[in-house]
Amino acid sequence: MALDRKDIEALAAHLESAELEARDVTKITDDYPQMDWADAYDIQDEIRRRKEARGHKTVGLKAGLTSFAKMKQMGVDVPCFGFVSDYMARPDGGEIQTSELIHPKVEAEICIVTKAPLKGPGCHVGAVMAAIDFVLPAVEIIDSRYRDFKFDLKSVIADNTSASRFVIGGRSRRVEELDLRTLGVVLEKNGQIVAMAAGAAVLGHPAAAVAMMANHLGARGQEIPAGTFIMTGGVTEAIAVAAGDNVNVRFQDLGSVSMKFV
Repeated sequence: MALDRKDIEALAAHLESAELEARDVTKITDDYPQMDWADAYDIQDEIRRRKEARGHKTVGLKAGLTSFAKMKQMGVDVPCFGFVSDYMARPDGGEIQTSELIHPKVEAEICIVTKAPLKGPGCHVGAVMAAIDFVLPAVEIIDSRYRDFKFDLKSVIADNTSASRFVIGGRSRRVEELDLRTLGVVLEKNGQIVAMAAGAAVLGHPAAAVAMMANHLGARGQEIPAGTFIMTGGVTEAIAVAAGDNVNVRFQDLGSVSMKFV
């Protein structure tokens, strides 16, 4: 840990204010090049504490940077992790206010809800599969607070992995009824197909992202409780959206999720 508590709190306030006020900032490692990975997650934890202190509930966890190609590009060997708050949820088929966002993008996500706790170290795909209660489809609207999308991974982690909005739709299914690796996803914007993928795009298996999350949290003395909603990471690439766009994502065996940007 390279930063002191005062710096952690100041940077958390800086980044959360940028999120809530929908204004961009430069990446924080420009001013704090010495910050390490623990500092980045400590800043994120402080943002979570700030939200909960104001009465917002943390309603789920999320994984980001879950493709091997993207991890190699960024020079890391594990994804990054964040959380989502209650006010970020929007209804299926509802409207997303672009005035509340900076430069939003959408990603299709295969999500799970746990029925048993998961804790690392040593968590693996088999343990995750045994702990899944059911599977849900969702769309995450990410919105990096960094100007012109110029950032590094530590800055992204501190910024709660660009968490902004999410929409859960479709229908839930028991994990035994699905093959999460081959589950197909088609993302449409304004009636045109703009991205297609399968669950294996997430680390070869979406449960692998959850196992890595459990091991990451275990190293920080935390665990994933039973009943946790988890977004396993973008199946598709992130697609830029603007006011007037309609997005519909079709998930094999799980139905569809839609929204309109206004």
